[in-house]
Amino acid sequence: MFDTETIYEVVVFSIGDTKAGTKMGKLQLRDPKTDTLLNCILWEETLNRLDSKLFRTGNQLRIVSATFNEKFNNCLVSALELVKEAKMGLDETQREETYQKLVGYINTIQDDKLRIFLFNYFEEHKEVIKIMPAAKVMHHNYIGGLMVHTIECVQFAEHNLKMFMMKLNRDVMISACILHDIGKIFEYTINLETGIVDYDENFRSEWISHSQYGFSLCMMNGFKRIAKMIAAHHGREDWGAMIDLDQKDLEPELYFLHFMDNLSAKFGRINVAMLEGGLHWQD
Repeated sequence: MFDTETIYEVVVFSIGDTKAGTKMGKLQLRDPKTDTLLNCILWEETLNRLDSKLFRTGNQLRIVSATFNEKFNNCLVSALELVKEAKMGLDETQREETYQKLVGYINTIQDDKLRIFLFNYFEEHKEVIKIMPAAKVMHHNYIGGLMVHTIECVQFAEHNLKMFMMKLNRDVMISACILHDIGKIFEYTINLETGIVDYDENFRSEWISHSQYGFSLCMMNGFKRIAKMIAAHHGREDWGAMIDLDQKDLEPELYFLHFMDNLSAKFGRINVAMLEGGLHWQD
C-alpha cells in the first residue's frame, strides 16, 4: 500500500508501450524510513500532464492521488508532488576535473603501446565518457558516474597492489580498471536535462553486453590479458560474466579486477545523493 504523507525517493523510471499501443510509465519508489519498494504505473494521460524531471533518480516525491491494485501488487498513480529535486550528477566543472584525474592515471602507465592506446581512445570519446553513468539503477547511476566508478576502481587497485606488486603487473591491473566498463559509453543513454538513464537500443541490437564490447576492443588491439579480466569482472555467468570465477585454476588477476569493481559498486559513491558534499578524491 501507499501513504499520501510518505516522502518517497525515485529509484528508477522507464516508459514502455501497452498492448493498446499507448505509453505506460513504470516508476519504482523507495520509502527511506522502511527501505521498502513501491512499484507504480502511470498511464499516458498522466505522463502527458507531469514534467519528466519529476522522475529523476534520487528525487523525493509525495503521492498526491493514486489507487492500489492488489491483483498486480502495484500503485496506479495519477498525481505526484516534487518535494526535493535530486542532483543530476557532476556539473561541467566537476566532469572536466574528474576526466583530467582519469587522464592522470592513464599517464602513469609505463607500457607505451598501452598508454598511447588508452589516451587516444579516451580523447576520441571524451565528451561521452564525461557524462555517462556506470549503471541504470545499481550504482553510480548519474551524470559522470562512470568516471567516478572507474577512478574508485583504480584507487582501490592502487592500495591493494602494494600487497601483491611482485605477483601482479601494475600496468595491466590499472588499465583493466580503466577499461572494464568502457562499453557503457555505448550501452546507456542519459538525458542531461532530467538525469534519466536508459539503455541504448542500437547497442543492444548489436552487442550482448558492455563486457563483450570491452573484451572485443582489447582483443582487437592485442591486450589479451586485459580482455580476459574484463570477461570475468562480473564474477558469475548469471551476473553477466563471460568467464565464471567459480572455475578452477584461473589466474589470480581475474579475481583482482572483480573485487575492485565490486568494492566500488557496493561501497563507493553509489548514487547521486552521496554527491551533495562534492567530490573529494584521496590518492
